[in-house]
Amino acid sequence: MRSNMRRSRNPTSSSASQASSLATGSSNNSNNGNTVPSLLKELHALVLQIQEQRTQSEQNLSTIAKTHEKMKTEVKVSSYFKSKLRGLYKTAGTDAETEVEIIKKALDKIASIKALRNDRRIVRGGSSRLGNQETGEPRKVMRRGVLMTMLQQAALQLPMWMGKASETPPPLCGCIQAEPNYVAQQGDHVAARVRTPDGEEQLILAEIVSFNPSSNKYDVDDIDEEAGRNGKERHHLSRRRVIPLPKMKANPVTHPQALFQADQIVMALYPQTTCFYKAVIYEPPSRPQDDYSVSFEDTSYADGFAPPLNVPQRYVVASKETKKR
Repeated sequence: MRSNMRRSRNPTSSSASQASSLATGSSNNSNNGNTVPSLLKELHALVLQIQEQRTQSEQNLSTIAKTHEKMKTEVKVSSYFKSKLRGLYKTAGTDAETEVEIIKKALDKIASIKALRNDRRIVRGGSSRLGNQETGEPRKVMRRGVLMTMLQQAALQLPMWMGKASETPPPLCGCIQAEPNYVAQQGDHVAARVRTPDGEEQLILAEIVSFNPSSNKYDVDDIDEEAGRNGKERHHLSRRRVIPLPKMKANPVTHPQALFQADQIVMALYPQTTCFYKAVIYEPPSRPQDDYSVSFEDTSYADGFAPPLNVPQRYVVASKETKKR
């Protein structure tokens, strides 16, 4: 691995301000008026709907089973039974689709609740690290590795797109790139290509501060506060130097085409760092809960790539180099 990885290979402790940015990067729920109690109430109502719908479905399935039992006594299936079963199966299909839609809504509520609780935990922990400005007490810093844990939690909380197998995954789902006119919002986390003080270019994890449509440029903050001498380092970048991160995970069971495939070149966040590096997909996720298995470029190995490591979908983005090794 290249020497410039030293910048974040050994992550140091960070302040509460960067923890707060992680909260906004992973979710904007805290700003839309939703509260945990209200979301829990809505979730409870959805759970009741699911149970009611399931009971209705089970009654219909029971009727189907009984109809098949009655048909066994007939030598030839009558048109009456054929018509009855056709209607029963159609109803069963409709019931199943309705239940799926309610479950999707419940999952969305659960994701919002988890994100809100994570935001509050970060704020509570962050407020104790800000220090006392009146007494001049220096701010406290996080324990080593806390930032990395929060990044991992943000990846785990990334919702999975629950579209039908026949539907096309939307932009920013898995490996599906953003539309050409897409503009990342304030607080979003992105992969930003910046120039280091020694003149090298590096792809870092950053947070969107603002976008100027006149200049077509972003202001972004390095998520790693200690990268800058006086707090977070701000960069003024054109849109082509900013890569939006996935907003949703792709389900490898229903939409494997929305995932990077084996041997494909990507840029991936090296574990326990805030930097993206060139890597090759060793194995894509095979189950919804799986991460990518990627091999990072490393000239110290004979084939130029290190043994594979796991990286969440949230932190794997497209590379300009698309050729497979």
